[in-house]
Amino acid sequence: MPRVIFDIETAGREFDLLAEPFKEYFLRFAQTDEEVQTAKESLSFYPLTGEIVAIGMLNPDSGKGAVYFQAPREEPLLPFEEGGIRYESGTEKEVLEKFWRAIKGYSEFVTFNGRCFDCPFILVRSAVHRVAPTRELMPNRYSGPHIDLLDQLTFFGATRRFSLDLWCRALGIESPKQDTCGHEVKEMFRAGKYLDIARYCAGDLRATKELLDLWQTYMRYSPQTAVKAEAKQTGEQKNVRT
Repeated sequence: MPRVIFDIETAGREFDLLAEPFKEYFLRFAQTDEEVQTAKESLSFYPLTGEIVAIGMLNPDSGKGAVYFQAPREEPLLPFEEGGIRYESGTEKEVLEKFWRAIKGYSEFVTFNGRCFDCPFILVRSAVHRVAPTRELMPNRYSGPHIDLLDQLTFFGATRRFSLDLWCRALGIESPKQDTCGHEVKEMFRAGKYLDIARYCAGDLRATKELLDLWQTYMRYSPQTAVKAEAKQTGEQKNVRT
């Protein structure tokens, strides 16, 4: 069963360029300068006030993938490959079109918090650009082809939800957030650091792949993994006795 991990990076619009109804909406509860600033910095979280600046995709079985990203202030970059990842630039519409073409070839897809963030964001931004979806990104939450690792790691909300960074640190995975965090993407985009954003997105993909491996091996029960674990334990006990 071909699988793919995907992740997006987003950047909010400049607050002063928003239409007045949007400004009023985001500032309606802001009483202090700090609250006003927090509201302005939240625009990257919403597809009505933000845009997708990169979409990354990684096959966890082959280790091959691609990152499609915006680079509006530069000449179009020729596609190139680095560390098994193919990098291609384009407009937001072109990035979305590339994503929808690519995801048709996979029967299962994996995200981290994709149901609450990545998938709705992709769908709304696709509607903005009149790009039709080629797959159902929001299938049945419990038995569909979408594995949202945040759902799985929290047992569908039974325990507290932590960020990808904290899950990586707790489970001994190198966190992609050590040098860059998601809230910095907007400023990186404004500064023209498009390839840096694309590589950051690739780091998120690799961390999610390692998290997927750990979840499958040590948290996701199946008769096959139970048999393997029992055989391994029996072998270790024999080695101790001998």
